[in-house]
Amino acid sequence: MAVVDSSGVNPRPSRTFVGNILSPVLRLLNRRTIPLLAILFIAGLAGAMINMSRLSSDLIQSQAVQSSALYAQAIKEARTLYSNNAIAPLKQVHPDVAVTPEYANLPGAVPLPATFLIELSQSISRQNPGMSVRLYSDYPFRWRQQDGGPQDDFEQAALTYLRQHPNETFVRFEEFRGRSALRYAEADIMKPSCVACHNTHPDSPKRDWKEGDVRGILEITRPLDSFIAQTQTGLRGTFMMLGGLLLLALLGIGIVMSRLRQTSRELELRVAERTAQLRQANEQLLVEQEKSERLLLNILPEPIAHQLKEGQNNIADGFAEATILFCDLVGFTKLSERMHPTQLISLLNEIFSQFDRLTEKHGLEKIKTIGDAYMVVGGLPVPRADHAEAIAEMALDMQAEIRRFNQRRRQQCDIRIGINTGPVVAGVIGTKKFIYDLWGDTVNVASRMESHGVEGEIQVTASTYEQLKHRYTFQSRGSITVKDKGEMVTYLLTGRKAKREMVSLTKF
Repeated sequence: MAVVDSSGVNPRPSRTFVGNILSPVLRLLNRRTIPLLAILFIAGLAGAMINMSRLSSDLIQSQAVQSSALYAQAIKEARTLYSNNAIAPLKQVHPDVAVTPEYANLPGAVPLPATFLIELSQSISRQNPGMSVRLYSDYPFRWRQQDGGPQDDFEQAALTYLRQHPNETFVRFEEFRGRSALRYAEADIMKPSCVACHNTHPDSPKRDWKEGDVRGILEITRPLDSFIAQTQTGLRGTFMMLGGLLLLALLGIGIVMSRLRQTSRELELRVAERTAQLRQANEQLLVEQEKSERLLLNILPEPIAHQLKEGQNNIADGFAEATILFCDLVGFTKLSERMHPTQLISLLNEIFSQFDRLTEKHGLEKIKTIGDAYMVVGGLPVPRADHAEAIAEMALDMQAEIRRFNQRRRQQCDIRIGINTGPVVAGVIGTKKFIYDLWGDTVNVASRMESHGVEGEIQVTASTYEQLKHRYTFQSRGSITVKDKGEMVTYLLTGRKAKREMVSLTKF
């Protein structure tokens, strides 16, 4: 549906105006886009390279720390296993076995756990060129006085820090022996099995060791130049690939911009043509606006449609008196079981289309159809005094139309009609799929008149009967039980009174 504002002017921007703005923009892009994009791509590539280099450096350091931690854990576990699973059982079986750092000069002697750890560290250092594994302390045994203590600033700093924080590690990345390296240090904690030995050994420099004391430091130094060289080789390959992608991207942009230049020229040639088409489209839009207006009036009553167009959101009016009719096709469910859906809808459309013509004939307002039910009201949205008579005429004509339909289609359809008169509220609510609807007890009772009615008959309430009794004939149905309403006196509208009878009643 075409949309226009209340003034009837198309709210969409003029295509001529868009063309006037677009042409210089395209020319500017043609002149400056490729250099600008090239600069942006190069800046992005440089940023990516810097970031990748930084991430690679962080990754090298992280991996070096993790690897050194694993080395330290393995060395310390080896010393613990040696002490618990070798020395202790050996001393139980052979108490006279000497456990000494001079084990190489004494037949049958074995090394101390610390000696074992030191020699294991030296073996690891020899098998891994550039790597250094050291165990040092500020309380070395006398035979290790020369190289068993801290040798440089890092080792002294590690001893100071780890004595205060024995459960942490001490790490630096620095030049070591002319190479970039990681220096990793952990505290060597005094174990329960070692306390007695260190406190009783004749060469021990300290005799008051306790469990948990920091005996010394285990340091692992690993050169990083090989890691860095491998990473730089990989980065160079990555940077070359990114450079190649940049060149391909710029080539692609050049091709696209060439195509844009051609498109721009074509666009300028078509502006005049589009302007003429726009003028024609505006004329067509006015036609579509009229169609939309007719469609809106076909959905909503004209006064309600005007209120919506003026911007009113909540439309609801109270009416002191109106007459409501509900009609239902009897046996529609059984009919749908033996008829193809397409034929069934065609049949229903034919009936309801004729009912729509009757609403126009009698000046009534169709409210809605629900399945095979039809709802119509008299007396709104524009009040009228004869609303009940108009509904009565509609009901009688509906019965006549169904009879003609059955003869024409050779069907046996029938309808059940219910009518009630009383106050209602009518309006439009919500923001989508507008529908003009009714609310109130009068509506509910009218629906009950239909659902509790008799096949082929028109059942009305006492209020409707009082409006129509002088012009129409009725058959009293007496008191019936109505759902949610209890006992109600109802009547069956059977036809129109003769004019002479109406005149005599009026005189009376």
